[in-house]
Amino acid sequence: MSVVTGAKPVRAEDAFDVEAAVAWLRSNTDPRYAVGLAGVPEVLQFSGGASNLTYLLRFADLDLVLRRGPSGTKAKGAHDMGREHRIQAALAPVFPYVATMVAFCDDPAVLGGDFYVMERLVGTVPRREMPVELSPSQASSLCETMLDVLVELHTVDPGACGLDTLGKGEGYVRRQVEGWSARYRRAHTSGQPDLEHAMSWLDEHQPADVRSGVIHNDYKLDNLVLAEDDPTRIVGIFDWEMATIGDPLMDLGAALAYWIQADDDEDFQAFRRVPTHLPGMLTRDQMIEGYCQRMGADLTPRQTLFYQAYGVFRLAVIAQQIYYRYANGQTTNEAYAVFGPAVQILDRRLRKLLA
Repeated sequence: MSVVTGAKPVRAEDAFDVEAAVAWLRSNTDPRYAVGLAGVPEVLQFSGGASNLTYLLRFADLDLVLRRGPSGTKAKGAHDMGREHRIQAALAPVFPYVATMVAFCDDPAVLGGDFYVMERLVGTVPRREMPVELSPSQASSLCETMLDVLVELHTVDPGACGLDTLGKGEGYVRRQVEGWSARYRRAHTSGQPDLEHAMSWLDEHQPADVRSGVIHNDYKLDNLVLAEDDPTRIVGIFDWEMATIGDPLMDLGAALAYWIQADDDEDFQAFRRVPTHLPGMLTRDQMIEGYCQRMGADLTPRQTLFYQAYGVFRLAVIAQQIYYRYANGQTTNEAYAVFGPAVQILDRRLRKLLA
């Protein structure tokens, strides 16, 4: 079996009844998995995500991945395992970068909440640093591939794969500005910035929806799986929990919030979670230009600023929602403590962008 990076022993607060999960799997999966499900699996937890919980079930001859929501208070509409499973299952015939779905369970008697199981995507996952060395030309090629795959997703016909009812129709930009603003206010904790300056600016400068398509909403390097024999080739995408039907330019803006380049200031560099600073990596402006060329889009400077500011603001909200759980004792995972300072860094980034 291939080496698995980023998987560690399960945290005590995130443990689940492995015996119950495996027993359910054996009774509710396609017969082709029967042999692979023999025995007791080694269970590890992937440490990359900070929202839903992801585990590796390592049987003797089969690797599976189990996803479930966290314990504690959950944001309305968040951690919908059935929705996440449905999206990937629907995309599989038309978009070759999703994992193969194995089973979905909505019986709370098994693990206390919904969960689903999928085959493991095998490959290399970039983290803060690349696990393999990239030449400048390879780094540039990886960026171009990221754009190609993002455009491929954005041009999927939602109706052709049964996802046309996933979204809420026109007004996506407005709903996102209003929705993320409301989420931040609900998750605000003492000592954190109020971000009212950003919320007001986004409300006053939002453009109309440009078009509608399938969007991932968390498209970044550490949600990509790269081929083991070619780190410039993408073989999979995971973390589909925020995917929906919406304006693809909002997806681009969300992706660029993570895109910290080599010439960014020290404050923003401290926030870097993926290796977009490497020699040869495209800049944010080059990523925008490359995307627009592929999609035939023509953005004004003000529109470009809006999508980038929206992405940074949205990321600040996500960080604050995670920090809220830590600050209110809903998790004892000390790794979540860093999300408080992260919000402050993103606030400073927004003030610089919107000055």
